[in-house]
Amino acid sequence: MIEATRYEAGSPIEVSLREAFNLLEPQLRPPFPLKILTQSEYLNLNKAILYGILCEPHMANVHIKHLHGKVIDGYSFFTNTLTEVVNDLYKKLIDSAKHQLIWVTTEMVCVSAMGIDGLLVALLRQIVAGDFSEGNLWLCSKLVSLFLAKWDSLLEEEPLVLTSALYTFLRLLNDHYRLSGNSRFEVLKQMEIDFCVRMLREQFHLSFKIGRDLIRILQDLVYVPEFQPVWKDLLFNPGEFKTNEFHDISQLYLSRTSSRYFLLRITPEMETQLRFMLTHVKLGSQKRYQAWFAKKFLSTPERETLVIDIVRFICCSHHPPNEIIQSAVIPRWAIIGWLLKSCRKNHVEARVKLALFYDWLFYDEKVDNIMNIEPAILLMVNSIPKYVDMTQTLLEFLYILMDNYDVGRSNLINHGVLSAFCVLVGKGVVHSLDVLTNCDALSPFLKQRLVVLLSGLNANVPKVLQPAHTVQSLNSPEPSSLQYQLSSNGVPGTM
Repeated sequence: MIEATRYEAGSPIEVSLREAFNLLEPQLRPPFPLKILTQSEYLNLNKAILYGILCEPHMANVHIKHLHGKVIDGYSFFTNTLTEVVNDLYKKLIDSAKHQLIWVTTEMVCVSAMGIDGLLVALLRQIVAGDFSEGNLWLCSKLVSLFLAKWDSLLEEEPLVLTSALYTFLRLLNDHYRLSGNSRFEVLKQMEIDFCVRMLREQFHLSFKIGRDLIRILQDLVYVPEFQPVWKDLLFNPGEFKTNEFHDISQLYLSRTSSRYFLLRITPEMETQLRFMLTHVKLGSQKRYQAWFAKKFLSTPERETLVIDIVRFICCSHHPPNEIIQSAVIPRWAIIGWLLKSCRKNHVEARVKLALFYDWLFYDEKVDNIMNIEPAILLMVNSIPKYVDMTQTLLEFLYILMDNYDVGRSNLINHGVLSAFCVLVGKGVVHSLDVLTNCDALSPFLKQRLVVLLSGLNANVPKVLQPAHTVQSLNSPEPSSLQYQLSSNGVPGTM
């Protein structure tokens, strides 16, 4: 069932399934015994059948019929155990077991098993961005095929899982669309496009539930012909989506994305390692853990796009308690600084910075969590004076976003950024912005722009934020190599 090294300890879930199978194997062959099972016997039978399905492909139909005849809990225990297998063992499963896993998942969708949404989300999390290996592309292909084939069933029984699939495939499509020269890639890309466009066109009321990060990942696909009409309607013809509550793209901007969507792009193993570093590793002792993480998950150039997902996860899904924040444990901003420094491609670096600042652009204290915007300000402040180039490029990038992200809604964006600065100082995340406005190493233009920016808050800003001196109106900055501009068709944030 799994590929294990000679000295590797057995997985508890694998051992449990195998022991149940070995114990009950005689009862798994027809004719099946007719008896009423105790709770313990029922659970063991579920485990034995699952192990048989994964390890005996030739007997899979027999095993699934046996399960159908014995099930008394809506398949809840069976499906939850399958989810455990995916989360804990997927990477170790032999190929035949992976094939069986997809097969039995499809069977569970057909019978509307309880917990099927959790199982599908667990499988989506196993698809790794920037990984073009045969096994990873195979899993992606199987899952998008499943979602297309079982569209009606899922829409009726588990509609929200379709939003998880949409977020996943939009994000993956940005990587996959760059592939060319292989007919298998073309088939996969077309299936991903078909699913995503169908969701956006036919089920926009569900797609809308993703919130503002739907726009962030969709903007990376503006060059894909099938998405260009979608973009035009989002910006100019919102009525085309036939969703009563949707009247303007600003409604998406102002809708915070749930943290569960960011978990979709981080495998359970990555999540475990990141949370360990951010919970147990002390600042100053993190280099070997970072080196291990980079070797394990970021070892190839294609994997660099994973940094975008990791930064979004750190900002929006990992919110440490006060005892961790006040301890010597490595803070989130330091990990993000390291990840930014590891970027080799300019376009990836820009997308990472957008992931860091995205909630700033539309920040509303009534809706948003201050922990989502905390890492960016602390990274800027704590990079002075040793890494002032980091502070400089981040501030410059923020200004470019404000000027160019969505010119037609610049007032909304300016208000969001001003609100972010106000809350960060007002809540004591930073005591004052003097560290930025009085920093001799920062460009005079950047400091002056910040003073002008903060003066726009007027009476709504605490006195600690009020600039000491007013400055003349400034011209727009000359963008550096990290230009972040609107495309010719007016789509926000294309690079």
